[in-house]
Amino acid sequence: MATIKEPAAEIAPLPNADGSVIFSYAGFKVIAAANGPVETLKREEYAYEALVDVIVRPAAGVGGQDPTPSTPSRLVLLPLGLIIHGPPSLRGLDGEVNLPIIPALLHAAILALLSGAIPLKGIATAALLVIPGESSDGKVVVDPTAAQIAHARSVHVLGFTSEDDLLLAESEGQFSLGEWEDVVTAARQVCLQSPEEMSIDDTEAASDYARSADMKHFIRTVMASKVAADLHWKISV
Repeated sequence: MATIKEPAAEIAPLPNADGSVIFSYAGFKVIAAANGPVETLKREEYAYEALVDVIVRPAAGVGGQDPTPSTPSRLVLLPLGLIIHGPPSLRGLDGEVNLPIIPALLHAAILALLSGAIPLKGIATAALLVIPGESSDGKVVVDPTAAQIAHARSVHVLGFTSEDDLLLAESEGQFSLGEWEDVVTAARQVCLQSPEEMSIDDTEAASDYARSADMKHFIRTVMASKVAADLHWKISV
């Protein structure tokens, strides 16, 4: 991971996919593609549920679906009611999940679905937070650097839907109940509120969280630019 920079997204880089994106943020670059609707096998069809077929192509190795049910995986529940199984490649050599990459994967998936005009009930955003190892007051750091993650007492990834529902909660390390509540509060502010919407009373917290990218605003801005480009021929007439 690198120094925190503004997120970047290139919409529709893959010409043969319904929706695709190259999403870059915090040292990670993720390419995601979405196609839909697709035909499903009869035995996999559910009348009141949507089906997602996830194919993972890592930078090294052979891509494919999660090969066996026994393979540990992480679940990400999207607002559409879809379940995406995290691939084994998300795990390190010690079997631990690579938490820092999860927000980039989620945001890339959301942008790919939106760019493919696949109907969604809402969007979702996630934040990476740590409690520093040298911290005695449990101060939460949002969008930490690689060095901060390496020396952190605990690492957390939390995601929220645009309707303020907790979507994802993954943690590693040692932390108290009070510190967990602080993490949830910080993540909710980062995911759901822009810096202008944050409470002025929480001046110290607001100044810390404001340094994090407003991902919800970023996603809306990217999609607004795409729509404007797609309708340029109509608007200019």
